[in-house]
Amino acid sequence: MLSLVLVLASRLKRSQAFRLGVLGVICLIAGAIAFSATEHVAITTGLYWAVTTATTVGYGDVTPKNPSGRIVAVAVMVTTIPLFASAFALFAGAVAAAHLRRLLGVVEREPAGEEVMVLGWHPSVPRLTAELVRNRRRVAVVSTADTAGLPETVRVVRAEPTNQASLQHAKPERASQLLIAASNDADTLVTAVLARQLAPGVPTIAVTQSPEVAAALADLGIGVSVSADELVAHTLAKSLEAPHAGELLVRLMGNDGYQLRELPVDAAWVGQRLSSVRQSHPGLILGAVHDGKVTLGVGSDPSLSGADKILVVLREES
Repeated sequence: MLSLVLVLASRLKRSQAFRLGVLGVICLIAGAIAFSATEHVAITTGLYWAVTTATTVGYGDVTPKNPSGRIVAVAVMVTTIPLFASAFALFAGAVAAAHLRRLLGVVEREPAGEEVMVLGWHPSVPRLTAELVRNRRRVAVVSTADTAGLPETVRVVRAEPTNQASLQHAKPERASQLLIAASNDADTLVTAVLARQLAPGVPTIAVTQSPEVAAALADLGIGVSVSADELVAHTLAKSLEAPHAGELLVRLMGNDGYQLRELPVDAAWVGQRLSSVRQSHPGLILGAVHDGKVTLGVGSDPSLSGADKILVVLREES
């Protein structure tokens, strides 16, 4: 029952036709009650009259007999008829557009291996999905929470990430990346276990509240775990050391014409020092993932291997 209410609430927020239809039903029922009270007839008779009036059938077997009933009739006619007409017009337009897309071969299929799938509902999810959409990424959010603040292009899957059967319905194995962004660490751990069972080959990142949970997630095989508290603390500390450090991080991670990417080491770079690759690469290399750990190449200059990756800032057109 709760899931049905959540689905109806989601449609009410996202579909204009559904909103108009619900408003029309409310006006119809209110008109039936008012007609029954003013004309002193049974509520079933009032409902029958309201339906025949709202649908413009108007058999004429039940009509208002006094001024109050006529006022109710006018109110029902000027509200329910336009509301239902608008709702049906929008619905018919959507059906026609979908049929036209099929005829033209523009069929929207569920993306496979192209979406970033967010599991759970952390307060940062609306901002996060907006950034991903601005970076032209396809995004799906798996949650039963109120998702009204998400961008319109985000695909919402009404499922509970901490429930195996529900998460399986979301098909996390078809995503390109998984981001676990639960509201608390307990849900993060449960979701991580289920995600590794259902999508063991999909790269996964988790947002946690503490370094201890991040370490536990690493033991579960989660590739990268980010402690939100630790990230904020380090950022603020560096901002005290260098007042513009916070702005630098925002510029690196913001959408101002640049993108931060983690790229595999090219075959030509294998055996070369990180400093040498920095000089020849057109982008700004911030560091490398060497032997499973991030190194900035300051104080040490590791030789890159084929299993390493580089962290680089590129222009969007690159």
